[in-house]
Amino acid sequence: MRTRVVVAPDKFKGSATAAEVAAALSAGLRRGRPELDVLELPVADGGDGTVAAALAAGFAPVAVTAAGPTGEPVETTFALKDGTAVVELADAAGLRRLPGGFAPLIASTYGVGQVIAAALDHGARRIVLGVGGSASTDGGAGMVQALGARLADQDGVALERGGAALCRIAAVDLAGLDRRLRGAAVLVASDVDNPLLGPSGAAAVFGPQKGASRDDVALLERGLVRWAWLTRAATGREVAAEPGAGAAGGTGFAALAYLDARLVPGIDLVLDLVGFDSAVAGADLVVTGEGCLDTQSLGGKAPVGVARAAARHGVPVVAVAGSVLLTREELAAAGFAAAYSLARIEPDLARGIARVSELLDQVGRQIAASALVA
Repeated sequence: MRTRVVVAPDKFKGSATAAEVAAALSAGLRRGRPELDVLELPVADGGDGTVAAALAAGFAPVAVTAAGPTGEPVETTFALKDGTAVVELADAAGLRRLPGGFAPLIASTYGVGQVIAAALDHGARRIVLGVGGSASTDGGAGMVQALGARLADQDGVALERGGAALCRIAAVDLAGLDRRLRGAAVLVASDVDNPLLGPSGAAAVFGPQKGASRDDVALLERGLVRWAWLTRAATGREVAAEPGAGAAGGTGFAALAYLDARLVPGIDLVLDLVGFDSAVAGADLVVTGEGCLDTQSLGGKAPVGVARAAARHGVPVVAVAGSVLLTREELAAAGFAAAYSLARIEPDLARGIARVSELLDQVGRQIAASALVA
């Protein structure tokens, strides 16, 4: 029987997509051992690359024009298969979509709601929302506005978009909220357990990462407090303190309160989408990886999630990364039988990024020659 290897890496951020990493590693494995049965299965942890992972697993792309974080139209894509739509917040309203630098007070999730509405237009009954890479701290209010809710100030004037505007919100009218949401299951892929409010909330923790000053954070917090209070009055749900409500600038909060969503660890959700359990059953080895394997990886990043899932099938896992900053003991505890660092081959970062495909191919050949590939 042929030795079977599943190659399931995340992206090497700023260097190679997950699909490119999988292709280069697989090429090296086959070059080292032509008889290997190699399956490429790129993954993601719920942030950038989530839609790409779904597309690589056989989902169909659906193009949408949506509002970017500051209102400019952007071309984005969601993935669709058998009534399940995969929507990536970062591709519609993420930091990389900001046209002119940070916009902490006015950035909005309105475009995300537009993409969800488009998915419903295409018959989606299950929506998977990856929320990593957000540019806004609007509590998901923009998303809810795009789905038909009317937010107004004390004069009844429709509220403009962005987190700062929430300081003036006085009314939430759900009469126009898209009724199709009632028949759709919404899953939010997120590894963040922060609440909406307070010192560990969306504004305090993530606002500065999106360009918010100390005064901006205080303003955004005031707006989120009002938003939470009016949401409770409008929906009857008290979810501001729920773990994950602070995800993506409070988008987790709006998803819980208005979309009746369930928050799920990102890598677990993606592994389910791409059929990892079926792919790994009967495999002899799994190869995973990401740009940097460090202590943050241990908090639920893609490679550790892959290792845990493979362990349930008794399949050994090796990791490949641009740099490996974990000790042997930490690697073993995380479930890795071995780890390969591109930096050990090419210490110069710039040259390593330029040569990433070549280096991954080389590591693939090393893995093929190892005792793990019997």
